[in-house]
Parts: sequence; structure tokens; C-alpha cells
Amino acid sequence: MTETPDHRNTAAEWDERYGGAPQLFSGRPNFALVTEVGERAPGRALDVGCGEGADAVWLAERGWKVTALDVSGVALARAEQLARQEKVQVEWVHAGLADAELPAGGFDLVSVQYPALPSSPGRDAERALLAAVAPGGLLLVVFHAGFDTETAKAHGIDPADYVWLDDVLALLIDDWHVTIDENRVRQVPAGPEGQHTHDVVLRAQRLL
Repeated sequence: MTETPDHRNTAAEWDERYGGAPQLFSGRPNFALVTEVGERAPGRALDVGCGEGADAVWLAERGWKVTALDVSGVALARAEQLARQEKVQVEWVHAGLADAELPAGGFDLVSVQYPALPSSPGRDAERALLAAVAPGGLLLVVFHAGFDTETAKAHGIDPADYVWLDDVLALLIDDWHVTIDENRVRQVPAGPEGQHTHDVVLRAQRLL
């Protein structure tokens, strides 16, 4: 496909996916986030594709002022319920990243865990990620390693429709310092058959 995926269809598909189970994910914060951010002084954080809210709530519990966005209203309703249960405040945004009205340079941490960001000729999603990071702030992006393109296509997913690690790395020039770009063994394998055993972790600091 050469056209940008329709964000409305993406939202409907994610609503259907979340609606098919009482809880889609584990409810625990992602291990890479805990590892990379656990000792960092809190500031302003953006959780992109927050899902059911485990990462956003974990950050808020540690003093971060959190904005969390997702295209799925079903996921956000669950995330809001979790935040109320844990008695923390999070600003929830129902939007895709490229469509969200976010302050330029507004966040000390932008966290993107296993994203499904639609690709576009103008690299809108990638540019929105970078633009959201404050000077001196961190961008943390995590993907599943060893993604099988043919298997994805057999399930109706064309990886060319989505943003991947190399797309983000290509824009991390001039005012950026990449501090981590590595494969890591997952603490707990993911996927229906535990096929995702490794992650690719990218951490970069905006210098100016």
C-alpha cells in the first residue's frame, strides 16, 4: 500500500480488539520503561499509545505529570478506571499522535512502547514524536525485535504501512544523541505463542 492508513479505521479496529477481551494486556508497566526511567527525576511525560494505562499510571505514581494518548476510546476508558483505582491524575487524550494537539517541546520524556504508528510520506508521526521532546528530554521507543514481515502480511498487516525503528533513527540527527540502540531479551515473552523473545530499545536525548 502507498496510501496512509485511515486513522478512523485504525481506531475502530483497536476498539474492536480491546472490546474482544475484558483486559488485553498484563496491567504491568513495560519493563524497558521501568529500567530506563525508574531512577530518573520526574517531570512531564507523554505516553504514546497508552492502551489500558499501565505505563501512564506507573509514571504518575512516581511523580510524573503524565499526558497519555491512544486512538482507542475503549482502551482509554479502562486506563481512566485504572487511574481512579490507583488515585493518580493523568491527562487522557483520545487521538492519534499526528492528529493530537501537543505542545512543542512540552515533555521531558516521550515514551512509545510497541507502537502501531501509521506511516506517511511526510513522516508525520515520527516528526510529532521528536517535536514533543523538550531540550534535554528523553525519547524512549521500544519495538519487538525479529518482526516477521511475511507472517504479518499473512495476517493482513503490511509493515510498510507503519513506522519502524529505522524511520525514527533517520530523523535523530544534529540536535540528538542516541544513548541506547540495542536488542534485549524480554523479561516475559510476548505474542500468542511467546514468539516475541527480544525487544529493540532506542533511547535518545534531545540536546537543544
